[in-house]
Amino acid sequence: MSIASGPIIQVCWVTDDIAATERLLSEQFGVGAWTRIPDVRFGPESTTLRGEPVDCTLHVSLGYAGDLQLELIQPVSGPSIHQEFLEARGPGLHHVCFAVDDVDAACTAAEAAGVPVLMRGSMMDGEIEFAYVDGAAGGAPYVELARIGPQMQAFYDAVRGRTG
Repeated sequence: MSIASGPIIQVCWVTDDIAATERLLSEQFGVGAWTRIPDVRFGPESTTLRGEPVDCTLHVSLGYAGDLQLELIQPVSGPSIHQEFLEARGPGLHHVCFAVDDVDAACTAAEAAGVPVLMRGSMMDGEIEFAYVDGAAGGAPYVELARIGPQMQAFYDAVRGRTG
């Protein structure tokens, strides 16, 4: 069983300066506008890092290059794989995100394949569920597996309409 068979719905950069990265990627990839969401909190009731509850806050910005969502994440506080990445490597390409129908099944498949699940969570009462797995074997720092519910998809569609 594969961990995810696609499609890739997002490419994400982690940064220490979200405004500067928005400008750079707009110039490089033609993103017309960004939708910035400051201070997104992931609490210990819904988020784990290496199996332990975690409380972190991130600034997030979303834009589109064609149909591909570009995400920018700037860690603000608390431990996360985003903060770990920034401390270890500096700003840069962090993950690709595959859409999955069942995050539990995808995580089970990842673990069975020897691919550790590093961070996991949900938001908006489960409207989006996500897991980050180690992407090193495939040459990427991380791979995100995400189930996107209808309300979150509607939000993404509105962002795409605004940024296209």
